[in-house]
Amino acid sequence: MNRTFLAASLLALSLGGCAANTSSVAHASEQAAQTGVQWSLVDTIDVEAINSDLEIGKPTVDIGLYYPSNLHPDAVEILPLGGLVEEFQNAKKVFEPTGVQLNLLWVKTGTVDPSHLAISASKWETELPSGGYGNMYVQSAIHPTEMSDGAVESFETIIEPALQNSRTVYLVAMQNVYMPYYEDLDGGRNWAPKMVNTSGLSFPSYSYADTIPNRIRGVITLTKHDSTNKLTIAHELGHKLMNVSHEYRDVSPQHEIRSDEGLMLYGSGTEIPSGQDGRWHQERLLLSPYIYRTDATGERNWNADYQAGGVYYDPIYANAAIQFD
Repeated sequence: MNRTFLAASLLALSLGGCAANTSSVAHASEQAAQTGVQWSLVDTIDVEAINSDLEIGKPTVDIGLYYPSNLHPDAVEILPLGGLVEEFQNAKKVFEPTGVQLNLLWVKTGTVDPSHLAISASKWETELPSGGYGNMYVQSAIHPTEMSDGAVESFETIIEPALQNSRTVYLVAMQNVYMPYYEDLDGGRNWAPKMVNTSGLSFPSYSYADTIPNRIRGVITLTKHDSTNKLTIAHELGHKLMNVSHEYRDVSPQHEIRSDEGLMLYGSGTEIPSGQDGRWHQERLLLSPYIYRTDATGERNWNADYQAGGVYYDPIYANAAIQFD
C-alpha cells in the first residue's frame, strides 16, 4: 500500500474514521468551544514525511503534539519546537527494534491560558512516603497518586475531545511541571517533602492507576528539550507504554538513577530488553492499550484495555511482571 495513503488513512481513523466534511469542521469548532483553545496546525512541519515509514499491520501508537504559541521566550529557548520534532523522530528509531511504530497525528499551536502552563502534577495528600511493606508498585496500587485539580483543569482545557482520547498519547509543551514527593531522611522514621521541576512527565498508570480522567490519561508533559541525547520523549513514552518506572534488568525501580544502559534509566541508553532478565519491558510494551494494528481494510484492532486501572500488576500483563522486594 502507498505509504502516503497509509499515513492519511491512519490520521483519518484517529479522527473517528470519518472523511473531512462539514460535520467534522463543525465538530472541530465545538471542540474549540469546549477546550477554550483555538488550535491550528503547524504547517511548517511535514507530518506526512515523518510518517512515511509507517506500515500496515505493525503495532502502532497515535501521538499528537501540542505546542502553545504563548510560551515564555525563555521556555521557547529551552524547549524549541524543532527540538521536540527531532526528539520524536529519534523516538521512532528507539522503538523501531521492538516493531512498534509511532504515528504523529499532528503538531498544533494555539494560545493557552497562562495559568495552565505551570502546574503541580499531583496532590500532596496522595504522595505518601514508602511504608516499607511491599514494593513501590504494590504500594502505588493501594495508594495511587492523584493528579492535582490544577493539572486536570489544564489538560481538560488543552486536550481536544475526540473519539479515541483514551487510546491516544498527547505530548504537551509547558513551562513548569512540578512533581511532589517525600525523601527518606533517616531510614524510614522522618521524611521531608520535596518538589522537583520535571523535564518530562508521563503521568504513568503504574503510579496514578485509574485516578486520571480517561479522556486525558494519555498526556505527557515536556518542559525541556534533551539537546544532548534527544531521549526525553522516548523515555517518557517508555513510562507510558511499558508502564514501568526507572528500572532496568537487575535495577529495581528507583526515584532517579543515572546510567547509560537501558531506555528507562537517565542517560544515553536506548535498549528495551525482553524476557524476565529484561524485566519484560518489550513484552509489556507490546501489550499496551495505546497500541493498535491496522488491517488491509483500514480497520484498527486495539490491544485489550486495562482491567485493574493500569497498575503495574494489571491482569493484562499476566506473567510479564517482576516480583521483587
